[in-house]
Amino acid sequence: MASRLFTNLTTAGLGLALVGGVVNSALYNVDGGYRAVIFDRFTGVKPNVVGEGTHFLIPWIQKPIIFDIRSRPRSVAVTTGSKDLQNVNITLRILFRPITENLPRMYTSLGVDYDERVLPSITNEVLKAVVAQFDAGELITQREVVSQRVSEELTERASQFGLILDDISLTHLTFGREFTAAVELKQVAQQEAEKARFLVEKAEQQKRATVISAEGDTQAASLLAKAFGESGDALVELRRIEAAEDIATLLSRSRNVSYLPSGQNVLLNLPQV
Repeated sequence: MASRLFTNLTTAGLGLALVGGVVNSALYNVDGGYRAVIFDRFTGVKPNVVGEGTHFLIPWIQKPIIFDIRSRPRSVAVTTGSKDLQNVNITLRILFRPITENLPRMYTSLGVDYDERVLPSITNEVLKAVVAQFDAGELITQREVVSQRVSEELTERASQFGLILDDISLTHLTFGREFTAAVELKQVAQQEAEKARFLVEKAEQQKRATVISAEGDTQAASLLAKAFGESGDALVELRRIEAAEDIATLLSRSRNVSYLPSGQNVLLNLPQV
């Protein structure tokens, strides 16, 4: 009887374990920021998209395929040619996410790695088409226009595959070695030209200053000659004043100086000739 009881308990335990396994295999979770598409072995991919939470399915017949619907970054590097046949290296950074309602169709046509199949090809196509409309100089000076046009055309192209592009930005733009060297030589030539122009302007300013100074000296000499012509003693008086200024300057710098009253200024009371 004990053996029969043990057998019944073992059978009941196995039954419970089997039921628990079936129940566990019939449940699946969809985390936040994710969606699920159900694949049925008999009917194929179901058109409904399963949201977040815990859900039931038919074990061994149905299988959930989980998709990340959050925005994800991706960088795509493209080498193309400009309007003036210059090689251009461009790197585009894209923030993308799938359109939730289109997940069943995307899984059927593209698979889970839809971004690997779509983004590189359409980015390459759009960048080559847009960059070919600008020459190398315009790609630098009109970068915002180029970025805007790429964003518009790439967004429209991605929507055909069920993708939403939240942000598109040009993070890297360089040219070939020949063009870069030519730009550097042009910059050096411009700097040399600016330096030469500065030297010419400086020489012109110095020339004008010399001319103005000479004109001033000429005018001063003319005024002195006129003043001396009107008064014969003017030159002697000027020399006396200059001598007095020099003597006063020397005495002011000396520590051992004796000052006389103003009425006893013997230095300036020179005999009149």
